Amino acid sequence: MKFGPTRLEEAEGAILAHAVSAGGRTWRKATLLSADDVAAMKQAGLGEIVAARLGPDDLDENEAARRIAAALGTQGIEVRDAATGRVNLHAMDAGVLTVDRAAVDAINAIDPSITLATLPEFATVEARQMLATVKIIPFAVAGGLVERAVAIAGAGTVIGLNAFAPQRVGLIQTVLPTVKETVLDKTARLTAERLARSGSIVTGELRTGHNASEVAKALGAQREDNGLLIVFGASAVSDDEDVIPAAIRLAGGAVERVGMPVDPGNLLVIGKIGSVNVIGAPGCARSPKLNGFDWVLDRLLAGLPAGDREIAALGVGGLLMEIETRPQPREPKARRPPVVHAVLLAAGRGQRMGGPNKLLSRFDGKPLVRRVADMLTSSKVSGTVAVTGHQADRIADVLTGTRARIVHNADYATGLASSLKAGIAALPPNATGALVVLGDMPGVTTLDIDRLVEAFASEGGNAIVRATHAGKRGNPVILPRRLFTAVTNLQGDTGARHLVEASEMRVSDVEIGEAASLDVDTPEALAIAGGELAD
Repeated sequence: MKFGPTRLEEAEGAILAHAVSAGGRTWRKATLLSADDVAAMKQAGLGEIVAARLGPDDLDENEAARRIAAALGTQGIEVRDAATGRVNLHAMDAGVLTVDRAAVDAINAIDPSITLATLPEFATVEARQMLATVKIIPFAVAGGLVERAVAIAGAGTVIGLNAFAPQRVGLIQTVLPTVKETVLDKTARLTAERLARSGSIVTGELRTGHNASEVAKALGAQREDNGLLIVFGASAVSDDEDVIPAAIRLAGGAVERVGMPVDPGNLLVIGKIGSVNVIGAPGCARSPKLNGFDWVLDRLLAGLPAGDREIAALGVGGLLMEIETRPQPREPKARRPPVVHAVLLAAGRGQRMGGPNKLLSRFDGKPLVRRVADMLTSSKVSGTVAVTGHQADRIADVLTGTRARIVHNADYATGLASSLKAGIAALPPNATGALVVLGDMPGVTTLDIDRLVEAFASEGGNAIVRATHAGKRGNPVILPRRLFTAVTNLQGDTGARHLVEASEMRVSDVEIGEAASLDVDTPEALAIAGGELAD
């Protein structure tokens, strides 16, 4: 590929590297220039542009990404459409991700123009969650490089989704006078919730004395009807001959390992009685927080091995004390989907525009703020609150008929924070998430909004969801209800970005392309984006 300044006489068939505005017309970045485009640019007085020209063996960015992703795709993994040189791969079902680290490294070592990023190996994922992304950095890449990546991807399973296979699970808890019945009840409830993410169920619970013979008898009674047995001891395991491992042996089984290099989760026991797996749960599994028990449980329920060798390999990354990846177990699939309402920020003065209100500028004959509001009301959001301030009456007039609820912010001149506060305060009590949308983003589509809402739903409403462009943070963003109180503490021109950066909540990024970073703060930016100023 040849990239750089290009005389217009040689530009036909080239790819425009940057957006160009001239003669009342705008050409977007990545436009494949036709003879008519070149002629119009010449007529507008241009003589040279920055462009990329593909060589005879080059593949354009989308085709290159598409071929590599297709080779990576396997059963249970959906390969999405290519856009801006990127193809995302998503899980079709809930399960556990496997990754061939050496193959991923080999693909990324071919050339910096080809990139492959994945979730961590053995990550537990939900249906529709993104697993990996292929991104081609330049506008095109040599076909030979792509074929090398395809060959590596086709040599084995680079990424794989091991879908959960719902199992019947028997639960056993030992009892001592020091253990309260409320603790046992809570443990049973949390275990059922953990199993729900795989569709597995607890078929029955037995409570026994804390001695090997009683536990062995309970194991024998439970093994016939279940594919997995879980034992919680009233006292922590401290030796290979302690109650739980001893009970597994008494029941005719074998103990594969006592202890694991994951903290919390050190005191886990793993064994088998015939073909039935047995987990001696560590004490931390009585808590909803992520611990080593989750890792072992999910692998077994996804049909992956979790024996002595596999557990011994968990030490790197096994320190979980400061990780809040899962503040609570995922709820059963029957949970209600999160309810997302949009907060459309349309109160600003837009001082860099030099006078005219940018929100009233026209795109395809429609005021920009109306265009954004119509896009929101046709999306999967449950409702829209539009916050007005500067020229409130004019903004309200163009929003008539959009079904957006108008909320006026009398303090709009103090900065963005006051408008965000007004919008969040106006949301209904059942709103579990707030989609914060700037009124001057013409590139965001209904499909983009729907993808953000879907990502929020896949996170169970417990994560921040943020639009990105080429991996860089952008807008819109969905704030979970848990952050609504924090909004009240914002001051001045501080917005949602500050909350995202300050929060310890998980952030799920959704790549929507250039739209995430395209706003129209100046007349030049407005013209490049294809808009026209209004009086």
